[in-house]
Amino acid sequence: MRLIATDLDGTLLRSGGVLSDRTADALRLARRSGATVVVVTARPPRFADPYAGLVDLAVCGNGAVVYDPTARQIVASHALDVPTARKTADALRAALPGIGCAVETGHRVFLEPAFTWRCANDTEACCPEPIQVELGSFEEVLDRAELITKILAHHPTMDVDAMLATAREALGDRVEVTHSGGAGLLEICAAGVTKASTLARMCAERGFLASDVVAFGDAPNDLSVLRWAGTSYAMGNAHPDVLAAVARRTLTNNEDGVAVVLEGLFA
Repeated sequence: MRLIATDLDGTLLRSGGVLSDRTADALRLARRSGATVVVVTARPPRFADPYAGLVDLAVCGNGAVVYDPTARQIVASHALDVPTARKTADALRAALPGIGCAVETGHRVFLEPAFTWRCANDTEACCPEPIQVELGSFEEVLDRAELITKILAHHPTMDVDAMLATAREALGDRVEVTHSGGAGLLEICAAGVTKASTLARMCAERGFLASDVVAFGDAPNDLSVLRWAGTSYAMGNAHPDVLAAVARRTLTNNEDGVAVVLEGLFA
C-alpha cells in the first residue's frame, strides 16, 4: 500500500482524543516504508497540528480543506458560498425546528445564539482570540466568516441519524450532509465535497490510484472514503452503517485497530 487514509476520532485516536504510542510508532513505520499518511477527518485544520511529523497531509472538514500540518498551511479549499449557506440554514430550521447553526472557517467557529453545542478541547495556545465565537445572529456569522468550510447544525435532543435523514430530504443535492457521530450534530459542506472527492483529487495530483490506498474509518462521514479506497477497514467500534458497508474489520480504536493493520502491512 502506498497511501494510508485514516480518520481521527473513533479511528486513529483512542477515547479522549489520545494517540497511543503504539499507533504513533505504526505511523512512523508506514512512512519509513515509503507510504504517504493522510488524515481524513471532519475536524478543522487546527486539530491536525499535533500530528505534524507523523502524517504528510490532512483532508479536513469532511473534504472542505487540504492542510499541511508541518507548514501549518491550507493547501486547497472547497468552500460554501454565502447565499447557499443562508438558504441551507433556513431550510434546516424549517425541517428541524429547534436547531442552531454555526460556521466553521478552518481557523475559528462562529456561532449563532441557538447553537448550544461546544467543543471542550477546541483551543489553541498561540491564538490571541477565542476559537469559538458567539455572535448575535446567523447573518452576523455569515458576515464574519471569511471562508465557510462547513455549516454545523445542532439539536439538543434529536437523534442524529433521524436528523440526517430529515436534512437530506429537505436539502436535496444543493449541499453534502453527513455526521461523524456527535450527539445531535450535523455537518454540511458544499455540493460534491466529501472526504472521498477531495482525497481522490489529491491522490490524482500525486500519482496515486484508489488501489494504492488503504483506508480506516468508523462513522457515516467516512463511508465515501471507505467505498472509494482499494482496501478499507471498519473499526470494531464503527457505526452500524459502516459495519454493514465494509467487509474488512479491525479492532476498536481503543485497541489500536489501525496500528494492528499497519504493523501487519509494513513490519
